Amino acid sequence: MDTNVQQEQKEALKTVPAVGNNAKWYVIHIQTGYENKVKHALEQRIKSLGVEESIFEIVIPMRDIIVIKKGKKAKAVEKVFPGYILVKMVLNDDSWLVVRTTEGVTGFVGAGLKPTPISDKEVQAIMKFVQQEQPKFKTKFSTGEAVKITEGPFADFLGTIEAVDDERGKVRVLVSIFDRETPVELDFLQVAKL
Repeated sequence: MDTNVQQEQKEALKTVPAVGNNAKWYVIHIQTGYENKVKHALEQRIKSLGVEESIFEIVIPMRDIIVIKKGKKAKAVEKVFPGYILVKMVLNDDSWLVVRTTEGVTGFVGAGLKPTPISDKEVQAIMKFVQQEQPKFKTKFSTGEAVKITEGPFADFLGTIEAVDDERGKVRVLVSIFDRETPVELDFLQVAKL
């Protein structure tokens, strides 16, 4: 993960200056795919409109994952909540207006028309989740899907996925050997979709 992103997420857990003691975390809904653009635009607006004392942190929760691209493992960064960003702010008319009128923001998440803050416990759980050391595999395999084994002792055999273990990057494939379905555990890289 980009060290700047990690640093920002760690900073978000720290307390804010005394003037921001009543600041709370809010979830902002934005157009999916524009998270970074909206964050940058909002940071610019905060400075230009002089509301630094009301809006303190903007976080796009992201985590490291491992994806399989063209048969190879590659590191990538995944947005945990596409279409949402977290903002730590003191909610008042000015700060609400700055956030709400930023291009790409579709609104605050909350009950009715009123923005509802999320608890510090929820924020810490999100931050802990995104800072997990173990990278996750991201795959498009699903149970019951037919696959072809591409390497190992069962290369060129066809099988059906019985189970997917995203944590370990493994699949259990049922392979027909001697007219019996035999489960074989394989790495994501050892199978391909038909």
